[in-house]
Amino acid sequence: MTGRQEQWFHFGPWVFSIDAAQALIAAAPRDTVSLPVTAWATAYGLTQLDDPHRTAANLIGPTSDAVDRLYAMSTDLTKPVLLGRICIGVHPPAALLIDGVHRLYHAWREGVPQLPAYQLTAEETRAVQHDKLLGPGVTSIIPPST
Repeated sequence: MTGRQEQWFHFGPWVFSIDAAQALIAAAPRDTVSLPVTAWATAYGLTQLDDPHRTAANLIGPTSDAVDRLYAMSTDLTKPVLLGRICIGVHPPAALLIDGVHRLYHAWREGVPQLPAYQLTAEETRAVQHDKLLGPGVTSIIPPST
């Protein structure tokens, strides 16, 4: 055992196992896609983190004290970030950054236009997704409408 803690990404009622996602990618290698840094940094509220007069609340990204800026600026921008695909109701799967917020912040601060990203399928994302209360493999207690 290496002593390394398992990595998890928390989003609403769900947690995503980053270690399981990386194992899926290792088992089924794929090409990376380009993640547009400014658009994603803006969506995650990273462009407003350092604004002392910020008035808007961030809905999907980290809080201002959740990003270790010193660590972020030391991250490897050549290491691909991970995009999950989540399904909500009957809508098509939407992309969600499940690993790489510190790299995204670093890239935005440095003016890097694109980051490499591995993209999981919706099925792969469900395989690494857990409900915080109900446990692994349960993604919702409300069945999709028919």
